Amino acid sequence: MLTQIYNGHVLTPEGWINGGSVIVEDSRIKEVTKSSRLLDGMDKAIDAHGMHIVPGGIDLHCHGGGGCDFQECTREAFETVAATHLRHGTTAIYATLSSSPIDMMERACQTCDELMKLPNSTIMGMHMEGPYLNPSKAGAQMPEIIRIPEPDEYRHIVEDFDCMRRWDTAPELPGAVEMGRYITGKGIVAAIAHTAAEYDHVKAAWDAGYTLATHFYNAMPGFHNVREFKHAGTVESIYLLEDMAVEVIADGIHVPSTLLNLVYHMKGVERTALCTDALAVTDSDSEHAFDPRVIIEDGVCKLSDRSALAGSIATMDRLVKTMVRVVDVPLQDAVRMASETPARIMGIYDRKGSLQRGKDADIMMLDNDINLRGVYSMGAFVKGSDHIAPAEIVTR
Repeated sequence: MLTQIYNGHVLTPEGWINGGSVIVEDSRIKEVTKSSRLLDGMDKAIDAHGMHIVPGGIDLHCHGGGGCDFQECTREAFETVAATHLRHGTTAIYATLSSSPIDMMERACQTCDELMKLPNSTIMGMHMEGPYLNPSKAGAQMPEIIRIPEPDEYRHIVEDFDCMRRWDTAPELPGAVEMGRYITGKGIVAAIAHTAAEYDHVKAAWDAGYTLATHFYNAMPGFHNVREFKHAGTVESIYLLEDMAVEVIADGIHVPSTLLNLVYHMKGVERTALCTDALAVTDSDSEHAFDPRVIIEDGVCKLSDRSALAGSIATMDRLVKTMVRVVDVPLQDAVRMASETPARIMGIYDRKGSLQRGKDADIMMLDNDINLRGVYSMGAFVKGSDHIAPAEIVTR
């Protein structure tokens, strides 16, 4: 079936097309054109009324939503989380597991393996946030589960399941460098997380294949003193490694707008990815988090003793809008940080992350106030994604 989304402000890798069209054939993009008129031969046409037509978002760090958490390890939970975030513009998602016992990791991977095989699944793979983290920077991670890297354990997960795509580790831990070399040799993204590392450890991690910083500025130190001497923290070390990418929770709370602006200017669009780090309470009627230690206050999740933030209730459309309206980043750059950059980091830019011929038809429609007006996943309109009003649909 041929569908034309026409009369839109279309974002392409070459820039904006004003009055352009995206032509979709079944689940793929057939063409992106400069034509604003309705073409012959279409089975369906959608008048975008000048709205922004941009690639769907890719969330490379998400724990839950819709009242469910990936740690439940069930197909129902995985599908509920993915569907919840899809309605808000996340057309590709990586299932994130907080520090977990090995049996939970196995069950989550088994479920993820099964769902990734389904046609048009938005679940791209597993992301392990731990359990190999620094206890002093645990944040909301369960401290009793945190441990040093165990080669037999992580090799089993990587080799016995097909879904592993990213693993986060504190690089200063014994065995972390060796783990980085191993997992990157298997095509898995290695990321620095929940760490007290200074420059030497960060540089050693980079040399071992770690290419990403997890929720940058969170659960890691910046500049500090050790007695009377000044030390560069993890933050400054990551800035010094110019090619190391970062993900930021762009809800305007985990990282304030001034620092989001600094990240944007220092790392640039090509090295900055937006992520939600969303928990189960995101877009849920429940006021209770999956983790009983967590409360929701001031528009964010916190540990009940208020010692640390504990994930967000953000969605992809909120990330883009915050970057544009609060941080004052051009829409084009905000969208690229939500789509193109994470696609490149995770190695899926050949099929997702931009509106180009032959790629998956994953599309967001945004109005001039950066409100989400519609989502298409693999060419299919996502019910419930028209948060204000649906665009005009003409069926021939």
